[in-house]
Amino acid sequence: MLDSDLEIMKKAAFNKADICNNHLGKYFIRAIVAGFFIVVATMLSNVTAAVLLKTYPQFGKLISSIFFSIAIILVVFIGGELFTGNNMVMAMGVYTKTCKVSDMIKTWVISYIGNFVGSFILGGLFVWSNASHQILVDYYRSFIYTKLDATPMELFIRGVLCNFLVCLAVYTGMKLKSESGKMIMMFCIITAFVLSGFEHCVANMGTFTIGYMLLGDIGTAAVIKSQFFVTLGNIVGGAVLLAFPLKQMSAEH
Repeated sequence: MLDSDLEIMKKAAFNKADICNNHLGKYFIRAIVAGFFIVVATMLSNVTAAVLLKTYPQFGKLISSIFFSIAIILVVFIGGELFTGNNMVMAMGVYTKTCKVSDMIKTWVISYIGNFVGSFILGGLFVWSNASHQILVDYYRSFIYTKLDATPMELFIRGVLCNFLVCLAVYTGMKLKSESGKMIMMFCIITAFVLSGFEHCVANMGTFTIGYMLLGDIGTAAVIKSQFFVTLGNIVGGAVLLAFPLKQMSAEH
């Protein structure tokens, strides 16, 4: 990791902690907006997969995985506080002593709650619009219960791998100079995580919100179990599996 890259991440961690500590309302709104962006990608991805479910399901899975990449592109290009990206950035802030552990935990908690609020609001509006209702009901029935049947270890590992890739996409967005280069790399990396079936806790907030509203009770205990182990895996994937070795690679270390 180049010193210039490390400085960018240290500055990002400092700024996030500063806004969260001194402008909490502003930070919370940024987290809500990031939740909106994730659900925008979820809507596009889900409707695409639902349209192609009965005719070309494999092609639908591929295209919907590619389309989900707009989530991280919106966050990187427009802004927003995404919990999973913050796992890497704030951990790097702690590793470099740019911010305190309490700052890291606070930004994680507030961004997580804000992401959920944004996901719930936009996911609810999407279902209440009654647009694409029947094809979405059929599509959600095709995968949601299998998704919730995964074991805690499977959920944890899928969460680790997911956020390793998501944070890699965020890091790419920081490092590359051209907007086209950033977009190409982020499309490739995010497609890899979605197509592989890894688990993203914020994406799941939108998915489970939509699932509840479309199908009724999909299993509260199973949803809580899934969110807990996926969230834990996402933290490890971003803060440990990626951020820690990047810090060790820096000349500053």
